[in-house]
Amino acid sequence: QVQLVESGGGLVQSGGSLRLSCAASGGTFSTDDVAWFRQAPGKEREFVAGNSGGGTFYADSVKGRFTISRDNAKNTVYLQMNSLKPEDTAVYCCATTSARPYYSVDAPQRYRYWGQGTQVTVSS
Repeated sequence: QVQLVESGGGLVQSGGSLRLSCAASGGTFSTDDVAWFRQAPGKEREFVAGNSGGGTFYADSVKGRFTISRDNAKNTVYLQMNSLKPEDTAVYCCATTSARPYYSVDAPQRYRYWGQGTQVTVSS
């Protein structure tokens, strides 16, 4: 059984930076695909960034500003968020899967395990 716990969210001014962490326990983290999603009130869950098949993938809205990385020794995945904008405000969740389903890296259906989320609020 895999459990994921996010941390690092908070309130930041527009243009600022935050680094989110997602600590995993159980499972096979070192070989899992990992991703970050976000969901704002009244909006659908949105793919942010992922690491799968040896590559990294980003939503167009965050490309060049966000970086996903992982430390397998710590069973932790990070999301470095720079140049934050008010539209980045959302609950950010990490997700993992040990399988290799046909769903694409940006599809929520791909991921078997989810964290509870951490709130990121970007003020103007």
